[in-house]
Amino acid sequence: MITPQPSVTSESPCLGWGILSTGRIAGVFARDLPGSHLGQLVAVGSRSAESAERFAGEHGIDPEHAHGSIEALLSDDAVDAVYVASPHPMHCAGVVAALRAGKHVLCEKPIAMSLAELEAMQTAARENSRTLMEAWMYRCHPQTKRLVELVRDGSIGELRHIQGTFSFAATYDPAGRLWNKALGGGGILDVGGYPLSYARLLAGAAQGRGFADPVTLAGVGVLHPESGVDTQASAVLQFAGGVTAAITCGTLAHQENVVRIYGTKGWVLVPSPYIVRRDAGPTELHLYRGDHATPEIITVSADRGTYAYEADAFAAAVQSGAAEVPECTRADSHGNLGGQLEWCRQLGLNYV
Repeated sequence: MITPQPSVTSESPCLGWGILSTGRIAGVFARDLPGSHLGQLVAVGSRSAESAERFAGEHGIDPEHAHGSIEALLSDDAVDAVYVASPHPMHCAGVVAALRAGKHVLCEKPIAMSLAELEAMQTAARENSRTLMEAWMYRCHPQTKRLVELVRDGSIGELRHIQGTFSFAATYDPAGRLWNKALGGGGILDVGGYPLSYARLLAGAAQGRGFADPVTLAGVGVLHPESGVDTQASAVLQFAGGVTAAITCGTLAHQENVVRIYGTKGWVLVPSPYIVRRDAGPTELHLYRGDHATPEIITVSADRGTYAYEADAFAAAVQSGAAEVPECTRADSHGNLGGQLEWCRQLGLNYV
């Protein structure tokens, strides 16, 4: 029998996590969490007891903490923080309920379907003195922090242009979430936020800030003839200080999912920018100085998977009493969601 794991206390540095939902991304987070230094998985909640029990068995959760409703999960005293991994349109209700129940919340991206929903979540976090973060896990990995250093320390000179792509090939399934507008389907909300977030992060780094919002965003794309969601989309962004970005996402074609950052004295290739890696081990940044054809390989050490770093960044903020996590602040989430929704709007795609 599995021994129930204790809730975090003043004597224990470990944050007790409950996961809301039992889908694919919930499983990814659960598999990475044992590598966390500051957290442990203690509970799961689902719309059905059968799904919760199955997930609990797969991830070593005590069956007593496998809950067949969100209410039961939020009533579990072992749970200090909730990872909300439900489909996009269900985020707001789950996040607000968890915050009002006194739980801290890490919510999958996009955090909301509208800025009004996001504002309701952030209000609930403030009113209940709880930490709320949108789950941009790559922001917490040492590789990203090293990349920000390269931009800030002038290794590539003055930042001028950012290129980022996140695209994959999926089979059309009219019943699947990815293709269902009512469930927030489409590439921009699914993966387009990654290159947008990356561009905003680096443009901000060039200004000595945590992020920057674009002055202009011009988007184009293709909508699926049956479902109406976007299957291919690109956007060109202009930031203050003479920085531009070109970003792309898609759901019907495999592309080179990398980020390139160009400056006046060189450029950087990020071969694995988003998920980075799901286990401990080194990653690489390729720094091209001047017009050199051969890069300098910058190796970045990592002792945890990307999602474990995210869990620890969140736990550290909770333990310090912070209202938000430095790697992704409330204002940062507001700017990124606003950019995604504007990109969608320019394609004629509106969700609310």
